[in-house]
Amino acid sequence: MSTTESPQTAAAPASPTSQATKETLEDYTLRFAPRSYRRWTPMVVSTTALGGIAYMADFSIGAGIGLAHGTGNALVAIAVAAVVIFVTGFPLAYYGARYNIDLDLVTRGSGFGYYGSVITSVIFASFTFIFFALEGSIMAQGLEVGLGLPLWLGYLVSTLMVIPLVIYGMKALSKLQVWTTPIWLLLMVGPLVYLIASDPGTVDRFLAYAGTDGEGGVNTAAVLLGAGVCLSLIAQIGEQIDYLRFMPPKTEANKRAWWTAVVMAGPGWVVLGALKQAIGVFLAVYILAEVGPGAAPEPIQQFKGAFDAMMPSWLVVPLAVILVVISQIKINVTNAYSGSLAWTNSFTRVTKRYPGRMVFVLFNLAVALVLMEADMFSFLNDILGFYSNCAIAWVVTVATDIGINKYVLKLSPRAPEFRRGMLYAVNPVGVVAFVAASGLSIALYFHLFGDTLQPYSPVAAAVIAFVLTPLMAIVTKGRYYLRRTDDGISEPLLDAEGNPSATTFDCHVCHQSFERPDLTACLVHDAVVCSLCLSTDKVGDHVLPAQTPAG
Repeated sequence: MSTTESPQTAAAPASPTSQATKETLEDYTLRFAPRSYRRWTPMVVSTTALGGIAYMADFSIGAGIGLAHGTGNALVAIAVAAVVIFVTGFPLAYYGARYNIDLDLVTRGSGFGYYGSVITSVIFASFTFIFFALEGSIMAQGLEVGLGLPLWLGYLVSTLMVIPLVIYGMKALSKLQVWTTPIWLLLMVGPLVYLIASDPGTVDRFLAYAGTDGEGGVNTAAVLLGAGVCLSLIAQIGEQIDYLRFMPPKTEANKRAWWTAVVMAGPGWVVLGALKQAIGVFLAVYILAEVGPGAAPEPIQQFKGAFDAMMPSWLVVPLAVILVVISQIKINVTNAYSGSLAWTNSFTRVTKRYPGRMVFVLFNLAVALVLMEADMFSFLNDILGFYSNCAIAWVVTVATDIGINKYVLKLSPRAPEFRRGMLYAVNPVGVVAFVAASGLSIALYFHLFGDTLQPYSPVAAAVIAFVLTPLMAIVTKGRYYLRRTDDGISEPLLDAEGNPSATTFDCHVCHQSFERPDLTACLVHDAVVCSLCLSTDKVGDHVLPAQTPAG
């Protein structure tokens, strides 16, 4: 696929701003993704986005819940979490694909403000290195079984091998994901089909498994505890949107393919995720007697046991290792890529400096490596259970602002806004709802309100965020969404079909051409300035003044 980029004006000096601008044009870090770059079809974007769902963590998560609480509780917990993730992910995916911006840019204009969303960027960045560490640990387990590498060396290998792949952004990632997905699907689904077909009794044993507590049956506390772990994956929608922002414009001719791709690769990722979690329970129960409860949650052991039932022994370990390695590469290039975007976004807004995305690729990988060496895999469910409270509060707040405040109450502007100067620094609508929801749910999680309420922490995070977001919009009368309603450019922001305008203008600071949604008028010049130059303007020379004062 070709990329169309405007050349830098020859006479312009090589300033730090222009260098940063040129670097961001590879994947449009921190900014709107222009139509000239988005040459992929909806199906290619969808396949690329779904390629990141190849991660093995789902098998471990499902196995951990199933072994602790039994199959019945695990399956209900997985289903409950999947419904919540799908419902909350839909409006976020739509906005990312329709307006071609990532989740941080969506968050800014959906209740948090220009600086208020920094906290959610840090939460999302944390999600990426937690799951990078988890997947890296799983790969290291595979390398230990297959090649005899010590775990510490496997952690290092799994970290370093993704660096060359993640440097080149969307163009390289799309090729990797499209070509590896069929192999991954065959290796994952084949053993499961064979086991069920050759020994139907495995299904009965799976359904009858009561868990380590031995009680059996379905109970609310166990379901909610399990769902809380699964809901830690709710922030995965951010990684899906990092791909969906490159969707082509939605038109009358492509609307069916467009909607199919957005639903499948947006909230639809959780359908495959839930199936993998259920398969993880099945395989853990299948190998439990042979490897014991300590090793049963490890995907390498699960697939080694499954392959062993259907093929010669000399093929078992190599195929299991190949599956684990392919899965780890597919997801961890996405984790490293999305994490670098989130860290760069936060750092640039706070410091008004753009250090380059590669700095934060290396930072994210370094943190993930430390977590792996600290053996985070052994206390996986505790980490995910705690983290899920923050992730749920954030995603539900943004989804509620889009669904309720924008479309029902009409207090939040329909079109998302992300540019400095157009937004207030902090919008109390999202920030108050998020802080209250995450704070109270974390208090519940750590038993501060008693043991009985502890399993309800994810429910509390979702309910508080859902209630407070519209309530705060009503209380503030929507005054803190837009600092300005006019960006000083007469050209409409959207075209006749509601897509972001493709009309280009030259930024007078970096001398690059950008499409209409990425620019505002300049305060001191009769010209326009792009969103990144606004972000890195240390003294605010180019930032438009407030137009709609609060109060």
